[in-house]
Amino acid sequence: MERMEHTSNAELRTAADTVLARLVGDATGAARLREDQWRAIEALVAERRRALVVQRTGWGKSAVYFVATALLRSQGAGPTVIVSPLLALMRNQVEAAARAGIHARTINSSNTEEWDTVQAEIAAGEVDVLLVSPERLNNPDFRDQVLPKLAAATGLLVVDEAHCISDWGHDFRPDYRRLRTMLADLPPGVPVLATTATANARVTADVAEQLGTGGSSDALVLRGPLDRQSLSLHVLRLPDAAHRLAWLADHLDELPGSGIVYTLTVAAAEEVTAFLRQRGHTVASYTGKTENADRQQAEEDLLANRVKALVATSALGMGFDKPDLGFVVHLGSPSSPIAYYQQVGRAGRGVEHAEVLLLPGKEDEAIWQYFASLAFPPEDLVRRTLDILAHADRPLSLPALEPLVELRRSRLETMLKVLDVDGAVKRVKGGWIATGQPWTYDTERYDWVARQRRAEQDAMRAYAATAQCRMEFLQRQLDDEGAKPCGRCDNCAGPRFKADASADAVGAARADLGRAGVEVEPRRMWPTGLPAIGVDLKGRIPAGEQAAPGRALGRLSDIGWGNRLRPMFSPQASDGPVPDDVAKAVVGVLADWAKGPGGWASGAEDAPPRPVGVVTVASRTRPQLINSLGAHIAEVGRLPLLGSVEYTGEAPPSSRSNSAQRLKALDGALTVPPALAATLAEARGPVLLVDDFTETGWTLAVAARMLRRAGAQGVMPLVLAVQG
Repeated sequence: MERMEHTSNAELRTAADTVLARLVGDATGAARLREDQWRAIEALVAERRRALVVQRTGWGKSAVYFVATALLRSQGAGPTVIVSPLLALMRNQVEAAARAGIHARTINSSNTEEWDTVQAEIAAGEVDVLLVSPERLNNPDFRDQVLPKLAAATGLLVVDEAHCISDWGHDFRPDYRRLRTMLADLPPGVPVLATTATANARVTADVAEQLGTGGSSDALVLRGPLDRQSLSLHVLRLPDAAHRLAWLADHLDELPGSGIVYTLTVAAAEEVTAFLRQRGHTVASYTGKTENADRQQAEEDLLANRVKALVATSALGMGFDKPDLGFVVHLGSPSSPIAYYQQVGRAGRGVEHAEVLLLPGKEDEAIWQYFASLAFPPEDLVRRTLDILAHADRPLSLPALEPLVELRRSRLETMLKVLDVDGAVKRVKGGWIATGQPWTYDTERYDWVARQRRAEQDAMRAYAATAQCRMEFLQRQLDDEGAKPCGRCDNCAGPRFKADASADAVGAARADLGRAGVEVEPRRMWPTGLPAIGVDLKGRIPAGEQAAPGRALGRLSDIGWGNRLRPMFSPQASDGPVPDDVAKAVVGVLADWAKGPGGWASGAEDAPPRPVGVVTVASRTRPQLINSLGAHIAEVGRLPLLGSVEYTGEAPPSSRSNSAQRLKALDGALTVPPALAATLAEARGPVLLVDDFTETGWTLAVAARMLRRAGAQGVMPLVLAVQG
């Protein structure tokens, strides 16, 4: 970039406005920074301070760091490093920077093939802005080889979505805590900018304090009002999931422009997308399971208004920038006012009016409870992990460590990242090692986080029920001292939308949500590391010992059958015979399975033989449910009830441990009684294996293996519910 020297703040301000004009595409050069934006830039460029900017979405935080970058680079400073949480933000930022003549590059999981080139460009001084994901900061090669050089050369460090630094945030994004180390390693006088739109007073103070690490402790905090004058907030309470889906299908085209429909789960996003398409709407799904190329296409389609809406989970969140986004609808309530404010803030940035609607559902709280159960593990599991690493003679990779501890891989990895920042473990080439440094389980902090989570859930219940101003409610949750009635929400100005849905749409939604049947994929490979925990299984499960693809009535996370099944599987539910409506639906699933592609009654040449009998999996907690379900299927299908796969002792707990630990618990716990084995040897055909619920699929896999070895020519699992 062109090198300039600035001798006064007045000249600096003029240069800053010139950069802003290029950034926003103002050929007249009339664009001017607001005073609050200029104050942040002045602190960074003229005073070389650390600053925290807490401002509403759409305030113009990116303009601050791009203008500051241009000014600092013109004075000979090194490149700006922006730590950014989502790929959507990175793509937006690279395009925005180019408009101001700023060369921006990224290092993230989607462009690994470009990393060497990017690093060479940085070394050659050709990069003005480097955007990195938080996860890169904890990658061993990046942390040890790239990060020290980057920290030494950085001209400005920007931490976007800085609330993730705080105690409350690290539980979601522990990689952000690595920033504390990077902050401490920055040379004196390197300015730091942290930005967020979603921080209450406690988080603001926490982040400001951490910004002082390794430098001056007088970080400038610029906190503005959080009212969004373009947003009209509404809550619509509808009787059930079918009415909510029907209302959306009936009224989607009435909402202004294009927008986002948020759901709480991937399954719900896919269900809603499919239904809206059936009703003639142009929508696309956007979740954590969407392939990167499909995500990028969906973002581009929404930006260009080629779709009416993206039906998205929180995967579409921080940083997605579409100024004319006309609406945000939530089918289901987020568990936190902070998360809700952040998501609705996608709308109305560059338009005078945008609609925001919350359609809460009765399944919301069950989903909140599930995600809350994935928090930081209890102390005994953490200590066991540290002990295993301490006694290992080499670094242990996640696949090697996973079988040895009772944690699933994603939760284990999150825990290790927290321990890494705490100094108790270190990620090196080949895996993880224990450092031997003393470590204390911060019970007080984790209990506090749990209490905060419960308090925020209470706040979301209150938001949906309040008769007061909804925007004021959210502002007070974010400790905005300027909170006052907005005059626009349904409580201030009266409802803008009626809670009506056409009988046709409700009927279609009810039929769609009531459509039973989910395929259950069989396990085909044993998890790695089983021999290390005394289970002599590894590699591919032999074809002759596998279960066939099975069926379930529904997923517990569905907004259709999930709402009916969840109460049956709650810890408080009592055992009893299978309800008539559930039994009837299971029979429908069985009939569709038989007549569908590859079914035994499909007439296809390669169709499998018809099942010759029904086998149940014994249950300690729901014996009446299982026995009545098996008997009903046998009666309706005119099949013999052959018996049960029994437990040799107490049934192992069906915990959310990882696959290896689940298999260890099942090892030797199941048996095929002699009478059943004798019957299978003579049956000469596949059997239906009936169970109530499957989460990991390993009970079905182990039971199927035992039945196949006992003589069953095939095993076809049929369960009421699957988790997911």
